[in-house]
Amino acid sequence: MDWDDLRYVLAIGRDKTLSRAAERLGATHTTVGRRLRSIEQTLGVRLFDQTPEGFIATAAGVEVIEAAERVEAEMHALEARVLGRDAQLEGKLRVATMDMLFRRYHERFASFAARYPKVELTVLSSDVELSLTRREADVVLRMTNTPPEYLVGRKIGRVDFAVFAAKSLVDRVGEGAPLSAFPWLHWDERMEMRWLDEWLAKNAPDAKIALRVGPNTDAMYDAVSAGIGAHFLATFAPEHDPSLVQIAPTDPAFGRDLWLLTLKDLRATSRVRALMDHFTGTVL
Repeated sequence: MDWDDLRYVLAIGRDKTLSRAAERLGATHTTVGRRLRSIEQTLGVRLFDQTPEGFIATAAGVEVIEAAERVEAEMHALEARVLGRDAQLEGKLRVATMDMLFRRYHERFASFAARYPKVELTVLSSDVELSLTRREADVVLRMTNTPPEYLVGRKIGRVDFAVFAAKSLVDRVGEGAPLSAFPWLHWDERMEMRWLDEWLAKNAPDAKIALRVGPNTDAMYDAVSAGIGAHFLATFAPEHDPSLVQIAPTDPAFGRDLWLLTLKDLRATSRVRALMDHFTGTVL
């Protein structure tokens, strides 16, 4: 088997369906199915059972997937070491973050792109955390109070949260009204956000849930801005939407540190270092 074969087996093992594996690989559903049959014929063993839950690895498939993961880790580590020796302030740089953080720091990204026009900057904005070890991104801008030990980087700030509502909603409910008088926004029940249930029971008993949203934080932001209900937002939200009103004190328990993080092997890369210096205001 070559590495390309292992990529296909690994994708099917992770995504469970041919269509999602095809999307990951940049191939077609038909190509992935044909490639799997060819690999199984070459090895003379079945790697997956097709079930209502998707493609489930057989014992042989599990062994191949584990081997593929080891090869993938070695390939990514090699790539990281090679990139780490790069002395040129040019080339590709992929930064993963969340919509709310990109909204907060879009001017910083723009000024970085203007300052370093030879760096091909890609910003991947999603609520789904991308993997640095799988080289889905080179740098992450992430909220966390406990950065993983295998990552290095710089703390660039802190994000605090408070309850907000649209001015139009505050006018309808009444300024100074208790939190329980407001309609509330909540997350999809499948997300199991029990912390919010507990907080509402304590601070807004009998509050009505007007709408559930999930899993995109931008959708929640839009719902608050539209006046549908109240919810927690970052305290910098009014900077981008003056129609928002904070209706409860900032709760320090929900605050998160903000970090720029990368792999240890990439920290010496000139463009990674330049991005971190740019965000922290130091000179390269």
